[in-house]
Amino acid sequence: MANSWRISALATHHRQLGSKLEDWNGMGTAWTYDSDITDHYMAIRTKAGLMDVSGLKKVHYVGPHAESLLEYATTRDISKLYPGKSVYATMLNEQGKFVDDCVIYRTGPNAFMVVHGTGIGHEMLVRSALGRQVAVLFDDDLHDLSLQGPLAVDFLAEYMPGIRDLPYFHHIQTKLFGAPVMISRTGYTGERGYEIFCKAADAPMIWETILEKGASYGIIPCSFTTLDWLRTESYLLFFPYDNSEYFPFENDNCGDTLWELGLDFTVSPTKGEFRGCYEHRRLQGKERFKIFGVLLEGHQASQMGDTLWDGDKRIGVITCGMYSPLSGKSVAIARVDVDYAVQGKTIQVKGSLEVDAITHTLPFDDPQKLKRTAKG
Repeated sequence: MANSWRISALATHHRQLGSKLEDWNGMGTAWTYDSDITDHYMAIRTKAGLMDVSGLKKVHYVGPHAESLLEYATTRDISKLYPGKSVYATMLNEQGKFVDDCVIYRTGPNAFMVVHGTGIGHEMLVRSALGRQVAVLFDDDLHDLSLQGPLAVDFLAEYMPGIRDLPYFHHIQTKLFGAPVMISRTGYTGERGYEIFCKAADAPMIWETILEKGASYGIIPCSFTTLDWLRTESYLLFFPYDNSEYFPFENDNCGDTLWELGLDFTVSPTKGEFRGCYEHRRLQGKERFKIFGVLLEGHQASQMGDTLWDGDKRIGVITCGMYSPLSGKSVAIARVDVDYAVQGKTIQVKGSLEVDAITHTLPFDDPQKLKRTAKG
């Protein structure tokens, strides 16, 4: 494991399940367990699974200038957020290129929590906070347990009356098993799910209790790598693995536009000026590639770096692939030439396997996103 400087309160629990705690984002993370990842995937798609995603960076921004700080730094209209509401946002550099994504939670009139992955958004916000009336607190005491799957709400409803009424991308301050928590109806699986933000001291008790009381629902601990299977089906990008930082351009600097990644929806219609906005708008229609799906023949999963061809012409590269035992399909997320970002073009995959395939719209699973937004 790399020299991790952040410690999960659940490290011992993960080791007992067979994890070697590989580094992610500075924290030892349970990439794998001794149990089969297929079981983890099936649990989340058909029942529910519990993951420790505390490796996400959780940062509080508090003060009179917190809203203006986030307004300029992100693509969302922050004034539309009210306490208890959250939103998925992206962050750009001055060249209009994607550098990070995040979920922004409004926790009070002048208080926000921003949850980041591995991009440089946190560092950019810290620099921008200098000279402003805003306090910045990196909060590693706050742990994030993600309970995802169709039965997650049924389980939580036993202990949290009213949880069925919590809308998508909303959160509440409450208690679970007697411990103070913030429950957020968010996740990274494409399923209806909840993130449980709790104190580090309470994380082991909450983890153990969910697994004990949730056993009758089929709830099991799920490894971090399961997210690759789920995100591929559900069109959830993972910086930097789908980006030019991993797949650099031959004659251009790293950096992808929101138009290329399919993330232009993260710019609010009412949004004013923000970092990189003029370049972002100028680059519309100048895409060098598109993120698109690939449906492969056969039952073998493709691997990151497998290339896509139309005869002798290379037209793209796969960034993440998986085979679903539920749908019986081998699918992938890919970076493809713009002309091939249409449904049904016949292509070939070469690399870890050699098979025919077709280009396919994303997402593969639940294209109307009805599961994650379901009510009741």
